[in-house]
Parts: sequence; structure tokens; C-alpha cells
Amino acid sequence: MNLNHKTIEKLRNLINEETEYRSGPKIIDFFRDLGFKDTYGQGFPSRWKYTDDRLTQINGTPELDSCIKKLFNPVNFIGRISQLDKHIDDFNQYLAFDKWSVIRNETEITFRRVDKVQLNNDKVDLKEDDFLEKEFEDISLDNLNLDSFVTETLKARFDEIKKCFSAKAHLSVIFLSGSSLEGILLGIALMKPKIFNQANSAPKDQSGKVKQFHDWTLSQLIETAGELKFLKDDVRKFSHVLRDFRNYIHPYQQVSSGFFPDQNTAKICFQVLKAAIYQLTNSN
Repeated sequence: MNLNHKTIEKLRNLINEETEYRSGPKIIDFFRDLGFKDTYGQGFPSRWKYTDDRLTQINGTPELDSCIKKLFNPVNFIGRISQLDKHIDDFNQYLAFDKWSVIRNETEITFRRVDKVQLNNDKVDLKEDDFLEKEFEDISLDNLNLDSFVTETLKARFDEIKKCFSAKAHLSVIFLSGSSLEGILLGIALMKPKIFNQANSAPKDQSGKVKQFHDWTLSQLIETAGELKFLKDDVRKFSHVLRDFRNYIHPYQQVSSGFFPDQNTAKICFQVLKAAIYQLTNSN
């Protein structure tokens, strides 16, 4: 199969950190089974660039199919099959635009050709217009009960986001919204360490021990908050959209993707932040 750039980008994120965090050497090991003979050492590029380059090379070849099957191999998700199915569902949202779908039948991963783009198989309403129309005017950062210094910093960021809207600084809105969401979710995890550490989606290091919270990625914080029902499925999914946009803080990634956000994109990102605060407050 031949995938568009956005689907390749999602696949890269799944390989690098969403299914598990893979260091540079582990990423090389992952692609070694697909015919690459790279070694890790001085001059190794960034993890995202290396994975992007290798996926671009195998795009449209049988090795890409093997890559996806290897990524979603159920043997790597023993005890967390529901998490595997969620990863497959998320990836299929992107893969739908390439007219393909990943299917898991017990331990077998296969592909199915689809005739049309069909989203939201989980019956979650992800229409942007409906999401943007929701009102979250009564949210309060104080009600999150985070550290007072963090709360004051977040309030200052909210004020700055509003100024960025007025100045049409759309990238700034996205970056401030994404980093604020990460800070809030980290704060919630620090307040509730036991349940976050015991969640099925809690990331683990190579020894199988749950990572320290400051080593969790935004993707992992979102997934665990979703598993624990602090975030509902609609906000969880849109939070990943915000996370994807925030990754364009790297200029080369923005250039290679041709990403130039407009006011609507910035509005969606700020709306995600407000919706997350609303749901976190009401689940606390």
C-alpha cells in the first residue's frame, strides 16, 4: 500500500513513542527486521527524521505492510489488548484516507481495502464544527487544584493565548495550548500517582517498570487520562490532534509537512485545551 504523508507521520509517531517509547537503538532494531542494516552511533539523526526517512523508503512496498504488522503484533500487547485495539482504531482514522483499514482477527493482523472514507467507527462525534460550538466559558483553572504556582503560570498563559489570537499568531496559540495541556495532565498525574501508575496504558521502561511522570510523553498522558475516564473519547481524540500540531515546533518538520495553520486551526487547539480543563475539573 502507498500512504499519504499524514498517515506516514502518524505511523512514525506510533513506532517512536505511542505504542512504546523506542530509543535510537531500539528504532534501528525495529527496522533491521525490515531489511535495513543501519547502526547507531555518532551522527545518528533525530529519531523522528530517521523513522520518517525509512518509512518513506518502504512506502508502497511489501515491507511497509510488514512494518505495520510488526508494529501491531498482538504478542507485544499481552495484557493490554484493549490498548492495541485503540491504537489500531486511531491509525485507521488516518488510513481511511488511503482507502485501507487494519483488521485484527485474534492474533492475526491483516489489511482490508475500503471503497470510501468512513470515520468514527467508535460512534464518537468528531465533527470539528460541533466541537467548536461547545461552550466552556465557566472553566476555572483554580478548580483543578494544582500547585498554586503552576496555576498562576497557566493563567498567564491563557492571557497570552488570547493576545496571540488578536495578533493572529496562530502557531503561538498552538504551542501554548499544547504545552499547557501537557502541564495540566502532568499535574493531575502527580496528584493521583497510584491510579496513573496502575493504568494499563502507563508507559514502562526497558525493565518493565513504570516511568517517572516527568518522562511521560504528552501522548502517554492523554491516553492514560482517557483510560481513567478523566478525558472523554471526543476530547482524548482531539487532544492527539493538538499534540500532532504542537510537534511542528520543530521548523524542519513544519517545512517538510507544509504546515501553515490558520485561525480555525488555532481555535480548535485552544478549544481542546478548554474542553480538557472542563472535563478534568468535573472528574476530579
